[in-house]
Amino acid sequence: MKHTQTWTDLYGSACASFEGRAGGHMWLVASPPELARSVPAALEKLDAKGCVELLVHDGLTPLLTTLRELNPRGVLMVAEEALASGPSLNVPTRNVTNSDGTEYAEGGDFPAWHSALGGRGKKAPHAGASAAASLGIPVMVGGVDEVQKTLESWMDATPHGR
Repeated sequence: MKHTQTWTDLYGSACASFEGRAGGHMWLVASPPELARSVPAALEKLDAKGCVELLVHDGLTPLLTTLRELNPRGVLMVAEEALASGPSLNVPTRNVTNSDGTEYAEGGDFPAWHSALGGRGKKAPHAGASAAASLGIPVMVGGVDEVQKTLESWMDATPHGR
């Protein structure tokens, strides 16, 4: 895929767009800052139709906002390791002020989630995956070293996906 643009959102999150061949779906890859370094290179190696939006975020509000705005076919949450599912969880409410002074509150109760492709990995809590599940968006949690492979597998299992 070809990297086409980069910007910063209202919450100070780094965002980037990657475009593939015509057709296909829109996907979201969401990563915490500490795991994001290798993700753009993995997305550039991806041979697929459609587009992938990358969100490098801290906290759930930027993620939830992006999911609502894009309504992607699915979201890949980048993590230390792949997870298969996770329990419901309560994220304590907190007030956040980003670097440009924007203030917002985040937190709340989020449902259990299950990987869109079934049982790869262990069962463990993942706030981002639970947030995606709260909006009904298919989710996978993949290891940072498996971004390209995970997306290709998911796209291959999706009609008109790759």
